[in-house]
Amino acid sequence: MLESLQRTAFDYFLKQTNKLNGLVADTTRAGSPASIAVIGFALSAYPVAVERGWIARDDAVQRSLSTLRFFAGSDQSGAVISTGCHGFYFHFLDVQTGLRMWESELSSIDTALLIAGMLTAAAFFDRTTPAETELRLLANFLYDRVDWCWAQHEVGDAVALGWKPECGFLNYGWRGYDEALVLYALGLGSKTHPLTTASFEAWTVTYQWENLYGIEFLVGGPLFVHEFSHAWIDFRGIRDRFMREKNCDYFENSRRAVQVQRQYAIRNPRGFAGYGQDCWGLSAGDGPSIEPRTVAGRRQTFYGYAARGAPWGPDDGTISGSSVVASLVFAPEIAWPALRLMFGRKAAQRGAEGGEQVVLESGQQSGLQHVLQAGRFVHASGFNDSAGAATADDGISVWLSEGEFGLDQGMIVLMIENFRSGLLWRLTRSIPCLRAGLKRAGFRGDWL
Repeated sequence: MLESLQRTAFDYFLKQTNKLNGLVADTTRAGSPASIAVIGFALSAYPVAVERGWIARDDAVQRSLSTLRFFAGSDQSGAVISTGCHGFYFHFLDVQTGLRMWESELSSIDTALLIAGMLTAAAFFDRTTPAETELRLLANFLYDRVDWCWAQHEVGDAVALGWKPECGFLNYGWRGYDEALVLYALGLGSKTHPLTTASFEAWTVTYQWENLYGIEFLVGGPLFVHEFSHAWIDFRGIRDRFMREKNCDYFENSRRAVQVQRQYAIRNPRGFAGYGQDCWGLSAGDGPSIEPRTVAGRRQTFYGYAARGAPWGPDDGTISGSSVVASLVFAPEIAWPALRLMFGRKAAQRGAEGGEQVVLESGQQSGLQHVLQAGRFVHASGFNDSAGAATADDGISVWLSEGEFGLDQGMIVLMIENFRSGLLWRLTRSIPCLRAGLKRAGFRGDWL
């Protein structure tokens, strides 16, 4: 089942990449721009595909080189229509030209995810061939070019979220725990333009440690903030000052965050259809963009694409399948039943419509075929039982996001691989700048 989910998710990058410049579309929807974060996931997914035998090593190298060559030669003027500035890049780029789209921001976190992908590729493609040698040189050049301290635009402050040529830095930095661990590790480990250690301290001082449902943890809200950095960095057994004081680590904290999400769904305070012990997972992603309707006796608004979280919301009944897959590494004992329910709900819906009885048993060919089809609930950016349309027999069909989103597919590929083999974690342990950055942030113990 995991093999089929992972392989299907990887196919996104084969289909949605411009092979001339290596840019990857944000979504499968028509007219989608490229997302620099999705490109970072693609660069990290190619080593997985080589290891799994899905593509040839030379093909993966050439795909990666196309991307790295483009960014190395990209317009770094910071103009309204350019690709980046100070080694950072605009969040969304035209897939064909590589120039800024949608007046998007020069994004610090999305650049960090892109750079993480570049360094992961460089760590994996370690042969002395001309192509792989060039790949490593370009990855190191692009990392060294990032002026991380420029993004820390106020001395002693946390890193800014972004910058726009029209108005300068956005009026807020990273506040509260979120997905920025990988950003700080990269920024602190730079030999050319490093962040100050004060920037990491300025971020962690805004952390919020809570006891929810009897579970003590560092609050993050949406599941993706507990998952993104873990796609690359193995936080098991290593602790910074904050986690040493709490006798915890960020991996264990993510496990607790998954448990909180499940407890929230069990309690289901807003009465959404479908929520329960095996149906949970609030994160950032696509949701219904429909008129408000009555849910559990109240008027419910639906948010479209939004970052949903538990227990304080926002919440409109939309579940993220990819966030459940990513939770496998933290809490497989509760993630497995949730994944099986996604497959079962699709099978039951097909059975009701077509009179087909579906048996999802390991090893049965018919069962495996249905698992592949049922994976739509995982690959889609979101599904919502409370927003489905009424059917002729007074039943309710599940609302399912149209198309696929690259961030979701990237998390499926990387986190399943970490669950199966730990490949990404082994690769990034060998990256000197990541090790140095974590140590400068105060991390100690285990593999460090």
